[in-house]
Amino acid sequence: MSHKKPNLPEKTCARCGRAFTWRKKWAKCWDNVKYCSEKCRRQARTLAPDSAQTPP
Repeated sequence: MSHKKPNLPEKTCARCGRAFTWRKKWAKCWDNVKYCSEKCRRQARTLAPDSAQTPP
């Protein structure tokens, strides 16, 4: 007998485009969650300044 998850809300990661579902640890901040993982969050922060610069 397996435990089935109820229908949980989903979002798309702002960095990689992967779909991810709600987690209990995000219960209080779900509206602010943008990334599927810590890795995507870190990469988005490091890549953002480079993408804002224009080439010479």
